[in-house]
Amino acid sequence: MESYIKGIFKKIIFKSNNNYIVGLFRVKDSSDDMTDFINKTITITGYFHDLNIDESYIMNGELVDNPKYGMQYSVKDYKRVTPEDKDGIVEFLSSSLFPRVGEKLATSIVNTLGEDALTQIEEDYTCLFLVPKMTNKKAKEINEILVKYNESYNTIVYLNNIGFTTKDSLTIYNYYKKDTIDIINNNVYSITDDLNEINFTKIEKVRNKLGIEDSDKNRIMYMIIYVMNNLCFNKGDTYLYIEDILSEVNRMIELSIDELEYYMYELQKKNRVIIDDNRYFLKEYYVAEKNISETLYYLTNKKDTKYKNINNEIDNTELYFDIEYNDEQRKAIKNALEKNLVVITGGPGTGKTTIIKGIVEVFKKVHNLSILDLQNKIALLAPTGRAAKRMGEAALMPALTIHRFLKWNRETDKFMINEQNKSDVDFVIVDEVSMVDTLLLNNLLNGLKKDVKIVMIGDYNQLESVSPGKVLKDIIDSDIANTIKLTELYRQKDNSYISLLANEIKNNDIDLNFDIKKDDFNFYESDNLNIKNYITKLCEKAIEKGYNSNDIQVLAPMYKGENGIDNLNKILQNIFNPDVGQNFVLSGDVVYRENDKILLLENDPDNNVFNGDIGYIVEIEDSTLYIDFYGSIVKYTPKNFNLIKHGYAISIHKSQGSEFKLVFLPISFSYRIMLYKKIVYTAVTRARESLAIIGSKDAFLYAVNNNNTYERKTCLKEFLLECIN
Repeated sequence: MESYIKGIFKKIIFKSNNNYIVGLFRVKDSSDDMTDFINKTITITGYFHDLNIDESYIMNGELVDNPKYGMQYSVKDYKRVTPEDKDGIVEFLSSSLFPRVGEKLATSIVNTLGEDALTQIEEDYTCLFLVPKMTNKKAKEINEILVKYNESYNTIVYLNNIGFTTKDSLTIYNYYKKDTIDIINNNVYSITDDLNEINFTKIEKVRNKLGIEDSDKNRIMYMIIYVMNNLCFNKGDTYLYIEDILSEVNRMIELSIDELEYYMYELQKKNRVIIDDNRYFLKEYYVAEKNISETLYYLTNKKDTKYKNINNEIDNTELYFDIEYNDEQRKAIKNALEKNLVVITGGPGTGKTTIIKGIVEVFKKVHNLSILDLQNKIALLAPTGRAAKRMGEAALMPALTIHRFLKWNRETDKFMINEQNKSDVDFVIVDEVSMVDTLLLNNLLNGLKKDVKIVMIGDYNQLESVSPGKVLKDIIDSDIANTIKLTELYRQKDNSYISLLANEIKNNDIDLNFDIKKDDFNFYESDNLNIKNYITKLCEKAIEKGYNSNDIQVLAPMYKGENGIDNLNKILQNIFNPDVGQNFVLSGDVVYRENDKILLLENDPDNNVFNGDIGYIVEIEDSTLYIDFYGSIVKYTPKNFNLIKHGYAISIHKSQGSEFKLVFLPISFSYRIMLYKKIVYTAVTRARESLAIIGSKDAFLYAVNNNNTYERKTCLKEFLLECIN
């Protein structure tokens, strides 16, 4: 039940960048359920625009019992108590808010102007000239402080009153300041252009208070943008057809095709939408695909760099690493150094990692570089933290995520390395390019200088990026780049069946006896009800053999259901990290324990951790988790537990860019909606030493033979071909 407390704010204990405050509050009055705190000091928490020491407020919220800090009052909203009597006004004017007004001058102001002194000062500062010894400078200063003080407070109150939360109100006011109310009244939906935290659905919740009709033109246009964004993200498309947009828009408001086309042309005039041959693009996707195509075409037409001694250096590198490159690998290394754009593609076990190591070493040798000089000249990049870590270990030098290399600012969602502030590296190798989406590749190319050399490495047959686009496939299919396709299977020589199975899946040529036990592969036939029991036994046996949760990864196609990721994680937690009295935190029906394996769900470059990274809870102090991601210790409190999940079982999408010693893959028709070739291929190729598939042989074969996946609508290939022609 919500209650209220009335009193004086005394002290700030903690204040975050987004105005989350923990402070001390002296209670003078309260609702009936809070009378025990009258004339006592209580800790308050919440989002506040501004709190001034020794100023009076009414706080609405509820009392909560924090395990570490005891009783705290969680504030939902608040309002300032304006002083009404002479003593209150004197106290207010002599507070720290007015640094050049002491108690003596404050008393003189109130004695001269009376109990409506504050109103008079705000309306016309010249009234202060009536106060003895008042200067023009001081009068203007008092007026400006009071006006600004009331303006910000009144704006926050206004935003709260029309339905925004205090947190969102602060976000809006801190961006627009004194222009906030004008922006709201002119077109409240325009806020979504500037602030990622405020989306269309949030505006919809407040529009009735603003008197915005269903048929309001701005509302419909921003609704269309909202629908287009959702469709592109959900399907991976970079353009849409009008019929698809109309179908989704009509879930929210009834429009005819003619009406929708009218709004589309209006959006095109406003430079939000590009219409090209009956294809409807959000401007950012059209611009990105055009820019990528033009940049890559420019690189392919630049003059090659020739090295007289490159073949000798490749020979020397073979001796140095005690390996022997095949013809494909030698060609890949040579082309990577000499040409300006090279794509290297191949499945697992074809030597992609070996080639990265060779490219770096030969580049170092032909340029006669020290290790330090090498790191300044070359950038090794990958879309995820795990992929970057694996790449760096293979190449024997640091690798970064693309976001970290581009210096992504989480607060503004902008990259500090960009068109105006380009990186000066000469050579860039990007691994796992199948995971790179259209906008990210465009941002990377914008941040690189014009004469850079780029090598893109990835598996053509893997799943596409989570966000819109299929850049690796489009680039390879266009034939614009010098592409080396690796076909020889090295792991097969080591009696590895995993690489052979992946190759068979790719070529739709599965041996019907694939389920026979191999050195590194097992298939366990199971009905849907027993899959989790098989997985449990396999994990227990692996632990007995000395493997741990870092070596073993369960991959599943879906989150929900009996054999879904969420349920499997609860089972696996009790195998890998049972309750033996260690510290824990309960979040809904999920228990986080010390030593738990954790998956990160969102990029956090400030802490050098990224979406898909896996870490371990090293300490729990009260309700705070301290998680170790590859040496970076990051703190998580209950308010951001939504950024993490247990990592014993993860989705196949989240596993991209990683390899695990042991992979356990449940497959059954209960996952039917997610059973298709690319997802099974991606799962199989995550296993480095051993793979076990548990479930239905028929379901597995159904998935392998199911090529009827949705083909993303993109124009990158077309734009690349236009450049060529």
